[in-house]
Amino acid sequence: MSTQAGRFIAFEGGEGAGKSTQARLLAEALRSRGLAVVTTREPGGTPGAEAIRQLLLDPPGDAGWTAEAEALLFAAARADHVAHLIRPALARGEWVICDRFVDSSRAYQGAAGGLGDDAVLALHGFGSGGLRPDRVFLLEGDETVLAGRLAARGAISDAIEGRPASYHRAVAEAFRALGIADPAGIVRIDGVGAPEDVHAWIMGALADLLDPEGERR
Repeated sequence: MSTQAGRFIAFEGGEGAGKSTQARLLAEALRSRGLAVVTTREPGGTPGAEAIRQLLLDPPGDAGWTAEAEALLFAAARADHVAHLIRPALARGEWVICDRFVDSSRAYQGAAGGLGDDAVLALHGFGSGGLRPDRVFLLEGDETVLAGRLAARGAISDAIEGRPASYHRAVAEAFRALGIADPAGIVRIDGVGAPEDVHAWIMGALADLLDPEGERR
């Protein structure tokens, strides 16, 4: 078992921003360097969290979840995910690459859902011990381009993706505000370029974590 702590990287952004593609490319690049990598997603990543994911993305009944219930479900899924997958992998010295983490809850439920940042962070502190990634990559892009990507996918895949454009606009504004407020922890990247070019930017922004001199002692 490695004596070094692992690294935790999260990809954030609105629908169609390219998070899954960049998470996959990063995992491939890190594995090619001989690093042990775990890829995961939110909500989900563990059996319990995946069960909650189904409730969130396909709510029972016609009314859907209230903003409060939705935030609680996301926090519960994350707590299980952190306890049973993320923290153990980091303790083994592995890199964890996650498609969405708590900043998504801050943008979707906290800002666009109207609950406020303090409420979301309080739930995260209680459920997941306030865990933060070592680096967050926020993939942004022109609204028209991202909408075109979603249209190319075909049918709307879940209840959150199917919300009105005004909601997703509020999410994008919230993500932007989070990135401006924390430029050291949240790296804003233009996600609408060629995937290889976006990946190159990401690798450059990880140079300090990949440098052996920067490894935790």
